Amino acid sequence: MGFITLKAADGFEFSAYEAQPEGAAKGAIVVIQEVFGVNSHIRSVVDGYASEGYYAVAPAIFDRVEAGVELGYQADDMQRGIDLAFNQLDMPTTLGDLQTAIDHAASHGKVGVVGYCFGGLLTWLCACNLNGVAAASAYYGGGIPDQAAQTPKCPIILHFGDKDSFIPMESVAAFKAKHPDLDSFVYAADHGFNCDQRGSYDAEAAKLALQRTLALFSAEVAA
Repeated sequence: MGFITLKAADGFEFSAYEAQPEGAAKGAIVVIQEVFGVNSHIRSVVDGYASEGYYAVAPAIFDRVEAGVELGYQADDMQRGIDLAFNQLDMPTTLGDLQTAIDHAASHGKVGVVGYCFGGLLTWLCACNLNGVAAASAYYGGGIPDQAAQTPKCPIILHFGDKDSFIPMESVAAFKAKHPDLDSFVYAADHGFNCDQRGSYDAEAAKLALQRTLALFSAEVAA
């Protein structure tokens, strides 16, 4: 485990945190960060997927605007992360960088994508627009309901919290009405419920969402 360097189609080099499983990988998982960068929490998520037998990698998509961003979960961190994600990143370029990460991961087998917060939105966009994604799991992706007109090209599950003020339940209901065939799970939890470094962490919801995600990847990525 540790940081590697990936080269995008335009020649830009950016870092990514990777972890190798013990023995041969049964597939690969691209982990997409929150607005807080590839911080200690995201690295622990990568390590967790490696412990499940997957090659896992988290591209540092903020490197396009600032290298080495690692934020905490205080109000100032949140504001800075939102500014980086929604005001400074170029979305087409970011998706290109994620395609680079997916292509890199593909040397280890089929590729699943999982993302959280801003990464949840990017996971949805990856599933709808990028190549080589075998399955995806999007956690509380703010903005996903606004992108409901898009159609995923692979199996995807979505996770929302019914206490999430960033993603009102009315918008989730509207999204589910447009995509009744998708598994959109709602938990009795708040935004960020998967992150054990946040006050909104909910162990029960995180465990159930992970079980569902691992089941999807077992069926579609490790198969």
